[in-house]
Amino acid sequence: MTDFNGFTQEDFDIFTIPGLDARMEKLRGNISPKLEAIAVELAPAVTTMTGDEMYVHVAKHARRSKNPPNDTWAALARNNRGYKKLPHFQIGLWETHLFIWFAMIYENPVKQDYAEVLKKHMDDIKKQIPGNFVWSGDHTKPDATSHNEVDLDKLVDRLANVKKAEILCGVNIDRNDPILTKPNEFLQMCEDTFQKLEPLYQYTKEL
Repeated sequence: MTDFNGFTQEDFDIFTIPGLDARMEKLRGNISPKLEAIAVELAPAVTTMTGDEMYVHVAKHARRSKNPPNDTWAALARNNRGYKKLPHFQIGLWETHLFIWFAMIYENPVKQDYAEVLKKHMDDIKKQIPGNFVWSGDHTKPDATSHNEVDLDKLVDRLANVKKAEILCGVNIDRNDPILTKPNEFLQMCEDTFQKLEPLYQYTKEL
């Protein structure tokens, strides 16, 4: 594993490489080690913050046989064998931007129950999450809606009632943002972001 030394424009350009094998080779060689280094660096702070031992998982895209991935990520979750069925934190890239998320994705078996907990805390959540953060209901799409503009009640209702629905919250950072070239500042930003998302994680303990 290498130390994290920042992202380059070439890292984001990897998502334009045609063909599964060619793109995966570059992802594994360039981006996955950086994401792993970031997650390893952040794991102790997130463990302390959440009260749960956090383990690092790097997306392998193992089920793909044809279409190359349009994004990739590393996750922090409280199980060393998997993360998709658990609430987790993610750092990852699309071609256009980097994301730092709290995520409850569709594989999670208690997401309907989590939606009910979120409804109970809705007033607090609307105040706790900063206005420049964004929300998404689908981790497979790059678009997200700012906290100031999202219909959070509708997003949570969908989480409760639609099998494939998800809920993710965090920040998107444009690929040209200079902070991505400054490792220490970027790692601090990740930690600060997870700190602000921590209430969403703590609500999962009410399940």
